[in-house]
Amino acid sequence: MDKDEQILRKRYQDLATAADQRGICVFTDFLNLNEQNIFYSMKHELSMIKYFTYGGYSQAERKILCFCGDYDISDETDVDYPIRCVKIIPTNKKFSDTLTHRDFLGAILNLGLDRSKIGDILINENEGYLFCSTSISSFIADNLNKVKHTVVSCSLIEAQDFDYRPNVKELTGTVSSVRLDSILSVAFQTSRSSLIGLIEGGKVFVNGKEVISNSYTLKEQDIVSVRGMGKFIYQGTSKVTKKGRIGVKISLYV
Repeated sequence: MDKDEQILRKRYQDLATAADQRGICVFTDFLNLNEQNIFYSMKHELSMIKYFTYGGYSQAERKILCFCGDYDISDETDVDYPIRCVKIIPTNKKFSDTLTHRDFLGAILNLGLDRSKIGDILINENEGYLFCSTSISSFIADNLNKVKHTVVSCSLIEAQDFDYRPNVKELTGTVSSVRLDSILSVAFQTSRSSLIGLIEGGKVFVNGKEVISNSYTLKEQDIVSVRGMGKFIYQGTSKVTKKGRIGVKISLYV
């Protein structure tokens, strides 16, 4: 356990204690997959407190963790998360650059903002949807005016106005057994042996939790993220072939 992890664990403990003692909801900043996994690995130490996670929409990767000491709150839909969505659009789409996630993130960080205050950035036909801490949302909307070489305008939108349908590519394949390494080989069209290092190296997460076992068995609708490669939803199995191989279905984010 390195020093940064020790500090993060202590931070979780302090927030959980504060929420429990004061009977309120206490929030972290946005957590990446590794930071979420560290919490999951120690949540048994924080059994005195309820917790919820949310990133602004149901399939978010970067999430805020809520330690809930309010006994009147039993469901995460009742939690008022400090998250806003900023819609970013080119002022003239005809002359817009092709904008990537890297372009949007770079422009936002160039405003001098901390990465921990920024959640997921979704892109749809050169329009960006940024989830961020409420405390910086108006600053971004007022000050972000260019992404790459493209002039943009920003507006704050309400959650009910955000309609996200991820772009996915449907993949099918057959495996000898429904192991994590086998499913990954179908998703990313590569050999199982080339994926062992990723799994054992802590770069594979299932529903935000690190998985380091090649033989881990996925369940239907599990969301799998692989650092540096991408993310997919495991949709489950289909028919078994005459040779005994199992058909599997995957929705790969593109």
